[in-house]
Amino acid sequence: MDFFIAAAYANEAGAPQQGGSFMSLIMLGAMVLVFYFLLYRPQAKRVKEHKDLVTSLSKGDEVLTQGGLLGKIVKVSEENDFILVALDDQFEVKVQKNAVTAVLPKGTIKSV
Repeated sequence: MDFFIAAAYANEAGAPQQGGSFMSLIMLGAMVLVFYFLLYRPQAKRVKEHKDLVTSLSKGDEVLTQGGLLGKIVKVSEENDFILVALDDQFEVKVQKNAVTAVLPKGTIKSV
């Protein structure tokens, strides 16, 4: 019956493994680099760009919000991080600055 199943023998107790810990450290370092360059760095770049966009908002800019509203900034409030966006001549909406996703080129509202 031993013909079909190979006999399993135990290794000697205390036999050292060859190069296991050094290779594990190299693989761990490689994984950290992959996560940094593929996940953390691009996200940090997007956050920085959005922060620069929010700080550069000024009266008269045409903006697009996260909710899909398209309008022109009427008033920028520096102390409480809100802006007043005119959707048309009759409607104005108070929006948090962080809700702005893009500043559009001048004349975009009229062309839409």
